[in-house]
Amino acid sequence: MRPYSPECPWDFEPGTIYLTHGTFGAAPRPVIEKRAELIREFEANPIRFLSRGYEERLDAARAEVAAFLNADPEGTVVVPNATTGVATVLESLRLRPGDELLTNDHEYNATLNALESVAERARARVVRASFPLPIRHPEETVESLLAAVSPRTRLALVSHVTSPSGLVLPIETIVRELGRLGVDTLVDAAHAPGMVPVDVRALGAAYWTANGHKWLCGPKSAGVLCVRADRRADVRPLVTSHGRNDPRTDRPMLWREFDWQGTLDPSAFLALPEAIRVVGGLHSGGWPAHMAANRDLALAARRRLNEALGLEPIAPESMIGAMASIRLREPMDEVASEQLSRHIAAEDRIEVPVGPFPVRAARPTPDATPTSTLLRISAQRYNDLDDYDRLAEALVARLGSGASTTASAIVAG
Repeated sequence: MRPYSPECPWDFEPGTIYLTHGTFGAAPRPVIEKRAELIREFEANPIRFLSRGYEERLDAARAEVAAFLNADPEGTVVVPNATTGVATVLESLRLRPGDELLTNDHEYNATLNALESVAERARARVVRASFPLPIRHPEETVESLLAAVSPRTRLALVSHVTSPSGLVLPIETIVRELGRLGVDTLVDAAHAPGMVPVDVRALGAAYWTANGHKWLCGPKSAGVLCVRADRRADVRPLVTSHGRNDPRTDRPMLWREFDWQGTLDPSAFLALPEAIRVVGGLHSGGWPAHMAANRDLALAARRRLNEALGLEPIAPESMIGAMASIRLREPMDEVASEQLSRHIAAEDRIEVPVGPFPVRAARPTPDATPTSTLLRISAQRYNDLDDYDRLAEALVARLGSGASTTASAIVAG
């Protein structure tokens, strides 16, 4: 891990190797200081902060974030995180019995749970396409999704970058081809901004939601939901508040309903433009060069880990961004996976997530046995190749090179 410096302004506890930026992210010191400044101003006079000038500040921050995403500001609203963005869209749908919600088995457990919950109440059905593992070519994901479309398909929930497997999907092709079949797409872009190039306007998805606290390195609870113009009238926030009968006509209805949902701390989102500026200024080539450097590091780390453990990659390099998952030799359940992650954290001071795949909500039944165990690494500016060499040594010591990854071997390690 690189130590704190103006060129690498993250504060981590000494001795810790943090290889899981994709989980909760980590904000650089200047971003934390900017939010602290906003909180101090907020608490010095809360009524002034929230009642006089708040909308102007929010609109300015929204404009900067939307510009970074090339999204329409009028269709962009603040949500705490992408999970909330997904839930907001799903709860706004007017589903009928027999309707189908399409997704796949590489999606996030929480959003799959949301799909099931909404479908159950509406007597609709969730259809999960299955992506092969390993994947030979990104088009296999497109083919699997399109093959699962039926005349009853109302919406497809698809990640730009999958959380469990860390794969960059061909989202432009997916959105275009589903649209050609008359199916709206809700893009879960939780990991996309700051990891891969994003152009919300060009993508043209009906709904798009993302986090600011992951690869944008903003504070926690700073996310966005972008709604295409022809779908905005039907989208409602999860909390109905004063904006519902706000008589003003100089603000979009979407803003009026979403911008105030009760007392909140707006400092996280208001500090997000600072994160975009700070991280984008760390590399002379700006954000494109920063993202490319992180991807190069992730690819090099994936190669080293697979070689050290005698494993094969789960996908081609074209599907890798700044995260990569390593498929361990034998599947483990949630308990054994968590044990391995905790042992590495406690004994080797390396934070890295390990989990069964597919996630519980993506299996045929809740008690079905996982088919794989995936260890997911992230690459951020504060990492270097020595971090992944240390992880490889820790894994080989516990699992061996090509050895069994049984729960007993992990505990013994």
